[in-house]
Amino acid sequence: MPRDASRSPPSTRPPRSARPQTAGLKIIFFSVIQKKVVSPNDFPALEKLSETLLAFVDRYNQTARPFSWKYTAGDLKDLLRRISEHDNQDARQQTDLTEAAAVR
Repeated sequence: MPRDASRSPPSTRPPRSARPQTAGLKIIFFSVIQKKVVSPNDFPALEKLSETLLAFVDRYNQTARPFSWKYTAGDLKDLLRRISEHDNQDARQQTDLTEAAAVR
């Protein structure tokens, strides 16, 4: 079966499993830049933005350390349980208020 000529040869493509990780790294990178460097309308010219971003990358690369992910699946489960309990408590209070208003 002939190979599709419009596709890159397999040796030049990253493995499929690497693509989502790369996307995640890009999201992390740009969120760091957004929080630490860029605010809307801070730069009068594209050249100034470029200089600022390159200076930040140089400085960040000297001090960067790997992210330490501390939020676990158990933490998420606990958070969802607390949210559910809070929602249930709100629903009970609303029911109690409705019943109290009906009694008057």
